[in-house]
Amino acid sequence: MPKTFTDLARHALNGPTMGTRWSALFHMPDDFETAGVHAAMAGAVAEVDRQMSTWKPESDLNRLNAARPGEWVALPEQLVKVLQAGLAVGVASGGAFDIGIGDAVAAWGFSVGEADAQAIKAARRLRRNPAHDILELDAAHGRVRKHADMRFDLNGIAKGYGVDRLAEAAALHGIEAGLFAIDGELRARGAQPDGTGWAVAVEKPHRHQRAPHSIIELEDAAVATSGDYRHWVDVGGHRLSHTIDPCRGIPLEDSPASATVIAHDCMSADAWATAMMVLGEHRGLKLAKRLGLSVVFLFHGREGGAGCGVFASC
Repeated sequence: MPKTFTDLARHALNGPTMGTRWSALFHMPDDFETAGVHAAMAGAVAEVDRQMSTWKPESDLNRLNAARPGEWVALPEQLVKVLQAGLAVGVASGGAFDIGIGDAVAAWGFSVGEADAQAIKAARRLRRNPAHDILELDAAHGRVRKHADMRFDLNGIAKGYGVDRLAEAAALHGIEAGLFAIDGELRARGAQPDGTGWAVAVEKPHRHQRAPHSIIELEDAAVATSGDYRHWVDVGGHRLSHTIDPCRGIPLEDSPASATVIAHDCMSADAWATAMMVLGEHRGLKLAKRLGLSVVFLFHGREGGAGCGVFASC
């Protein structure tokens, strides 16, 4: 006889990755063996970290960063896929999302090492070209090359891709429905056993407490939030957002408190949440309507921290 939802047990798995933790919530029979799927999911996110980390000197991304302009670099299929997606969002967002700002990210202390005044000056003076003008991808042969010196950073997209890999690993072990997450990036597959969606909280943008602003029910969709209230750096007594303005190479100065995006996959939601922070409310909502993205902006100082949202067809 087929299993009913009353025959299923709730399973919750988690582990460390990318300086935070991954998690998975799903329902399977009580005697379901979780060791195999736990190992598969841990391995999947470890592979993403190993390939795409800026913190690991030996990562594949850092091999690309160290390569000379014009030199083809062989890269794993997964990394090429994420680079390709990052460039596509960069083009679609008019440069609001740019994976080629690794020098600025590091200069302001959001990567390896502390903020560096000389590096900040260099990042601000640099005449910047978008990554899609510099990076050439040969996906068919698993190689890429840059046509000018550029340092790439995937912090705005790699965690989302890691969440997608968690969901894929679970599916290979027969888990057809679940909620998978890394930090503030989540993906829901299917529904809960009783037919309802997976409840996900959108946080109020408070720096010193965690409280929900609203609840989203996800089903076969992903959500990601980018904000200025969890990760920042103090420079000269000023608290600066970790999101970099790609045009100027400096942290955003007048941005929303957070931008939450719902998309089909978590890699896209993650990248677009960053892009929406850079675009801001007015440009962001206009683009979201045109592209059919679902986005919610929240702001400091408004009633309840609430902003404006567009819920278009994903």
